[in-house]
Amino acid sequence: MIDIFQEPDGATPLAPEERDGLLQSWITDRSDLNEAEQENIVEGAAWARRRRIKAPDLTTENFAKSLHKRMFGDVWKWAGSYRLTERNLGIEAYRIPVEMPAMLDDVRYWVDHATYPTEETALRLHHRLTVIHPFPNGNGRHARLMADLLIERLGGQVFTWGSGILTDVGALRARYVSALKAADHHDIGLLLAFARS
Repeated sequence: MIDIFQEPDGATPLAPEERDGLLQSWITDRSDLNEAEQENIVEGAAWARRRRIKAPDLTTENFAKSLHKRMFGDVWKWAGSYRLTERNLGIEAYRIPVEMPAMLDDVRYWVDHATYPTEETALRLHHRLTVIHPFPNGNGRHARLMADLLIERLGGQVFTWGSGILTDVGALRARYVSALKAADHHDIGLLLAFARS
């Protein structure tokens, strides 16, 4: 039997206590979990778009946590709460409450002062969120939606993110992870190209 919590390469593994946070008893395999999360993500995206908030309000800790809760709160009881466990990805858990507001302050500064082109600002937000990895799971999906919402609020078009499903193991996910790793080394070009491919 396949472990429903087995994550694809480059994804956040769940700690045992986080696995206990599954709210839906009908979820018995990976397909069920993916379906439940996707339905919840669609609802969360609709909620965010109905709010019509301005870019500065989007880049707050309260909004980031609320969005994650709206995206995953029907599936996981810890949705919208910062992780408390260490990972092979992201910063140490104790640093998250300090690094998240600092990163969001940076993004507001970039927007207010046009530090980068609009697309690059949104993708730098995405990248920094994935580096921090603030939540037990769903960080990449949350970061992509945050970037899409920011680019929309700044008058741009949402990203295509390689025009495929990034939760599945395969060549597309490998390209995405490679682009993130290049951004780790201050080369945002691959991520810009991937997000529009």
